[in-house]
This record gives sequence, structure tokens and C-alpha cells, in this order.
Amino acid sequence: MTVNLTEGSVAKKMMLFSLPLMAGNLLQQCYNIADTLIVGRFIGANALAAVGSAYTLMTFLTSIILGLCMGSGALFSIRYGEQDTETLKKSMAASFLLIGSITVVLNIFVFLGIDGILFFLRVPEAVYGMMREYLLIIFAGISATFLYNYFASFLRAIGESLVPLLFLAVCAVLNVILDFWFVLGFHAGVGGAALATVLSQFISGIGIALYTWFRRKEFRIQKRHLQIKKKIIIEIFQFSFLTSVQQSVMNLGILMVQGLVNSFGAGVMAAFAAAVKIDSFAYMPVQDFGNAFSTFVAQNYGAGKPKRIQEGCRKAAYLVFGFCIVISAAVWLLAKPLLSLFIEAQETEILSVGVQYLHIEGTFYIGIGILFLFYGYYRAVRKPGMSVVLTVISLGTRVVLAYLLSATALGVTGIWWSVPIGWALADIAGWLYYVKIKIVKENAQKS
Repeated sequence: MTVNLTEGSVAKKMMLFSLPLMAGNLLQQCYNIADTLIVGRFIGANALAAVGSAYTLMTFLTSIILGLCMGSGALFSIRYGEQDTETLKKSMAASFLLIGSITVVLNIFVFLGIDGILFFLRVPEAVYGMMREYLLIIFAGISATFLYNYFASFLRAIGESLVPLLFLAVCAVLNVILDFWFVLGFHAGVGGAALATVLSQFISGIGIALYTWFRRKEFRIQKRHLQIKKKIIIEIFQFSFLTSVQQSVMNLGILMVQGLVNSFGAGVMAAFAAAVKIDSFAYMPVQDFGNAFSTFVAQNYGAGKPKRIQEGCRKAAYLVFGFCIVISAAVWLLAKPLLSLFIEAQETEILSVGVQYLHIEGTFYIGIGILFLFYGYYRAVRKPGMSVVLTVISLGTRVVLAYLLSATALGVTGIWWSVPIGWALADIAGWLYYVKIKIVKENAQKS
């Protein structure tokens, strides 16, 4: 089902479009959590620490591809709103070639530099071997990550958010089944969990590519679309590169914090690994709503409907605020039971650290909820550089404060507090810039 975001009820259309995105990423988190839960329960705390830390690195590296696809998706949405199919196809061809090439380079980089990366992260000897094994298998499937995210971004750009969800659902269910089969049936350890993820991703990536080719024939790229002009390359590069930088900076900051967390030992690593899974799962819907909001703004920006964009901004803020209040309360109250899904009850010290993390982060989800709206808005109105600035403010603050505060009596708690402070500062900067460009536009209209 394709949703036209330039017409009809603003709130209803945004929610209708965003619900499959939310469900899709929740499913994605489910199969990421499946690795962590099964490994933590059936292999042990060191395996949990290895997979959890590997997930942080995996997220950073795949965020480069995800950012490139998201940036291209914003441009696709604008072209779709303008009803310029020919230029859209040329943009699709240029984007596919660009992101595909970067995927190959990234794959080579990971395989050649894996030991240096693990050394940089200060991975303890007890988990080093398992983490290395997990990562080498996971990144053998990075091309599948590219295929899925590229075609999912395109389909969402033209208002079709349900199909990516369906392919992701197949991937999630298959991943859980294969996790149990490889880890419990074949006793393949963390390598088995990684292999389950890779096989599932390939099925999802190839499946959505074939669907797009056979079911959306009107958007098939032909030979003439491969004659790409410099203007289109520059435009794709601006959207994709800056969004990729934004995603990469975000996850690089998290990765640097992961290295600091690792220095506190395997127990804190395990607590952090489990808590971050819950944390990501909790605010993932609002992140997806921010991406849906970005598509809404981009389509209406291309269609030349500024008043509809203003109405969308107002209603999106109300929806995010309400959701974050509810999810903050739920995570705060259920922190320990949720962590107990990953960590054995006798691991009281690990549970205590995880609960502390969730109580601090969970209280301030509204901060990251508003930040996701700013990311989506600036990406959609051709100001992706501002999304990068906000990310640098948020993550820069987080990294600096994490290292400063953890060196005081606060210890690891200082790392937890650095996160909501970073969100708050980025939100303030995003709002001030929004007010500034609004005033500039009003003055331009008067003169």
C-alpha cells in the first residue's frame, strides 16, 4: 500500500506511514536481541559481553551504509513529490553505484583491520576471541545490509512502508529460528549466532530487491539512466554523504564510549550490552517516526506545501512527546525485569549496573525523541549539514563528559549521565536554528 503524504489528514497520514517503519525496526531489534538473549542465557556472561560490544561496532560501520541510503531516500522523496520520474531514476542509478562501491570498500577495510579495531576498543582478553569470530562472520553479510536498506529507503520514499516491514518480518522470524538451531542444536557458539543473522539478512535483502524489480516496473532503471551527469552526482553526494556522516558520527561517539565502558571490565560490559539493547528497543519507535516525518516533510517540500509542513511539525512534536512520556515510565518501572531476560538472577552486580543505566537514560527519552525530529526535518529541507552539527553537539558532549565524569567519584555513572545532557544541548541548538531560519523567511517575505 502506497501512502500519499502530500494530501489528506496530516497526523493520520504520518501515523499510517510510520507504523510499518516502527514495527519493522522493532522486529529488527528483536532479531538483534535474539542473538544477545540466546548467547547470554546459553553461552554465558563473557559471550554476552562479546556480542554486545560487537553490536556497537557493527552498528557504527553499518550506519555508514544506512546513512547513505537514508540520505538518498530523502532526495528520492523530494523527486517523487515533484513528480519528476526521469530524474528520480537517474538519482536511483547514481545512488546504487555510489553506495554499492562504498560497501565493497568498507567490507575490505573490516577484514583487513579487525585486529586493530579490537585493540582500539580495549577489548578484554576473556572476550577477544569470541568478539573477533562474531564480527568476521557478521561483516561477511554487509552487502545484504546494503541491498535491504537501499531498496527499503526507495520504497519508503515513494510512500510504501509496508513491504519493507514484511521482508524484515521474514528475516526476524528466520533469524530467531536459526539462532536456536545453530547455538543450541549445533553448539556453534557466537559464530552460530552471527551466521544466523547473516543468512537471514541475505534472504531479506535479495527478496526486497526482486520485489522492487518485478512489482514496481515503472521505476526500473534503464540504460539511459546510467548516463549520470555531474549535477546528479553532486546532489546525491550532498544528501547521502552528509546523512552518512551524521549517522557515523552518532555511532562513532557511541563506539568511543563503548571503549571507555570496556575499561571497567567484563561485568560492566555485560550490563551495558543488555541495557543498551533495551534502551534502543524503547526509543526505536520514535526514531522511526522521525524518519517517517522526514519523508513527510521531503514529499511536501518537493510539492511546494510549506503550510502543510508547519502543521506536520506541530503535530509530530505532540505525538513524540506523548509517546516518550509513556515509554520513559515503562522502562523506569520495568528496568530490572527487562534486564533479567538477558542476565541470570544471581548476577546481582551486573543487574544493578544495568538498572542504574536504564533509570538515568529512560527518564530523558523526550530529549532524543525531539532530536530525531530535528534530524528528519533538516535532512528533508535540504539542510543535512545541520543534522551533522546537532549530532556532533550531542555525541561530542557525550564523549567528553563521559571521559571527564567517569574519572571522578561518579565512576561509570558519569558515563550514563553524559547521554541526556548531550541530547538536551543538541535539542536547544536545533530549536534555535529552526527559529532563526523561520525569522529569516518571514523577513524575506515582508521585503
